[in-house]
Amino acid sequence: MNIAIIGTGNVGGTLAAHWSQAGHRIYLGVRNPDAFKGQALTQLPGVSVHPIAEAVAAAEVILLAVPATAAIETVQALGDTSGKIIIDSMNIVMGRGPAGFRTTAEAILAHTATREVVKCFNTTGFNNMQNPDYAGQKLDLFVAGDSARGKKAAQQLALDAGFGACYDVGGNDKFETMEQFAWFWINLAMFAGQGRDIGFKLLKR
Repeated sequence: MNIAIIGTGNVGGTLAAHWSQAGHRIYLGVRNPDAFKGQALTQLPGVSVHPIAEAVAAAEVILLAVPATAAIETVQALGDTSGKIIIDSMNIVMGRGPAGFRTTAEAILAHTATREVVKCFNTTGFNNMQNPDYAGQKLDLFVAGDSARGKKAAQQLALDAGFGACYDVGGNDKFETMEQFAWFWINLAMFAGQGRDIGFKLLKR
């Protein structure tokens, strides 16, 4: 896939590295190509840096991995997103997010052309994205959104990042459930003293 990654910090940078190794073409979309976090990523195969709208124009899938407070201004900088898939990895945490919206995905849909928006890669920490393996068991991810095409792309990219599976939890009406699940991980890791080296695996019998 041709993937634009907007946000080259812990989450965006980690996924860029995994997806580069999996053979995807990565376009890092940044405000200033001469000075941005994660410049070492350009040394990876298939990774290049561009102004945000230029990266989006070259891609079929867009990962948004910026702070939730910057969601609207970032989406407005994407340019024409018609026909493109947007994967939202952001969360509103403790009320810090786009004003007037309950989830970042809803803010995205209100400010861009594409309807192909899904939420994924938001329910665990970046350390688990770096290494989702726990003693031979791979952590799972989850995806929500009305876009079947978007969910299929996110599920493949989750596997390409080393996760065990990526489960479909429903449509756009489950965006808030996904953010609440993320808050559950954050609460356990940060406030309940479990630490960041915890993750979720769906077991069946």
